[in-house]
Parts: sequence; structure tokens; C-alpha cells
Amino acid sequence: MIDMSEESTIQRSVVAVPARLASSRLPDKVLADIGGKSMIQRVLERCAQAQGPVAVVLCTDSERLRALAEDWGVSVLMTAETCSSGSERIASVADQLVALAWGEDAAQWDQEARQSRLVSTAVINVQGDQPFLDPGVVSAMASEFGRLDPVPAVVTPVYRLKPETIHNPAVVKTLLAHDGRALYFSRSAIPHVRDVDPSEWHQHTSYWGHVGMYGFRGDVLAAWDQLPASPLEDLERLEQLRLIEAGYTIATFTVEGTSLSVDTAEQLDQARQVLCSGLMDNAKTFAEHGWNIMLK
Repeated sequence: MIDMSEESTIQRSVVAVPARLASSRLPDKVLADIGGKSMIQRVLERCAQAQGPVAVVLCTDSERLRALAEDWGVSVLMTAETCSSGSERIASVADQLVALAWGEDAAQWDQEARQSRLVSTAVINVQGDQPFLDPGVVSAMASEFGRLDPVPAVVTPVYRLKPETIHNPAVVKTLLAHDGRALYFSRSAIPHVRDVDPSEWHQHTSYWGHVGMYGFRGDVLAAWDQLPASPLEDLERLEQLRLIEAGYTIATFTVEGTSLSVDTAEQLDQARQVLCSGLMDNAKTFAEHGWNIMLK
């Protein structure tokens, strides 16, 4: 693993939205209608409102999604059907994403030019199932790459957990260093508070949840398939542990809460209720329901 953070300066950023139709829990979910628009259209539109990134790109293996996105005026990169995660999907077209950010043809790069462009570009990974994402979070992620010195390999948002969610394995927890670096991610509550009943752990320390969004330095994303196998990733089923175990630095910044990710029919109903009820017009109420990420 080569971490070039001290040699790089981020000059451009691009948003990559990986999407597929073959969802095991909710097939074709990104095409589900939410208030008159498909979920993926809402995600792409909100990403386009972010300040900083020079482009929003759909990364997909679906010709159907490609045709729709192009009708909406969104750039598309086609990927293999075999990609096992969103990160792997965008990593497979990392050079093309960076080239789009610079308005260049990656095929024209020599090795020196390629490396120069990769280390000076941030690729922000936004999942295609977060229809109410705050564009300000995408903007903030792009800004973090320009603010931090040295430039980290990865940037991701975190939020303070409520006591009732600390022990929920569906909620991914993050252990932070004093400078905001992520030390570990887990489905278990971390840290463990010794000799204290688990129901009272929140009284002794802060617990942080992880928002499933990542900003990658371009060279880190391009090297995704070269990362060594990660036993921790296999155990926890958390792909970011592959980066941690390989020694990369993951920086974090704080947001007010997590977004509604639509993975089930029940969550899809929730999303539709949000549009019907007008809750989106009341940002505070919207956030209190846990349906939106809001900048701190």
C-alpha cells in the first residue's frame, strides 16, 4: 500500500453513484416511484445540487438505467455485472471518473500523467438508495479534502448515536481518534465499557455511527482491486475495514444524523410517506425522524 497523502493536493472532485437493478431484498428498488420520480433520479438530482464536484456520474451495469440517466442529462459509465459492492463498481471505472473530472481522455495519459490526475482528484461515492440526501453533505465531503493536510486517503461522515441504537448490529459504529481519524468500524458497540451494564454505556462515553458515504482519493480508489484480502471485512461484512486493515487513513467529519437508505419495502413506504406528508418542507422535523443527513 502506497499512501501519497503528503504529496497530493485535491484540485477536482466528482460524484459517482453506483446502481444496479438486481437487489436481492428489493428488486429494481432504484426505479421505485417516490412522489412521481424514481429513487435514482432523486439521488442524482440531489447530488447535482452539491457545490464543489464538477460532475455527477451514474456507474451501472444496466442498459435501462443508462438510457434513463442520459435522458436526464446525467453522464454514465458502464460497469461489469460481477461487481460485488458499490465501491468495487466505481473503482472499476476510476480512471474514467477522474478523466471526466478533468475533461480529458484517460487513454491519452502516460503513467506520470495518470498518477498526477489520480492523486489530485476526489471521487465521492453516493449510494443510489438515499433519496433525501442533503447536498450539503456532498459539498462538505469535497471541502474536507481541500481542508485537511495531509490529504487523507478516504473521508466519510459520522454522527452521534442515540442510546437506543448503540447495540443495534444494523447500525455501523465508528471508533474515532482525537483528530477524527476512524480507528475501526464495527456492528458491535465500541468501545466496550467494562464493569458497566450495557444499557448504561452511553453515560460513560460518546458513540458514533457511520454514514454509508465515502470520498476516495483517486489513486486509492484505482488501487481497490490490489488491496489484500481482509479477514475483518469478511467477519463484520463491512467493506471499509479492507481499507483500515491495509493501513489507509480514513478521516471523518460530523453531521447531525443518518439518512433513510431504502433497502426494504417498509423503508420504501416510509420514503413515500415523507413526500406525501410534506415533511421535507420542515427540515428540523425531517431530521428528527432520521430521514436525512444534515450538516452540523
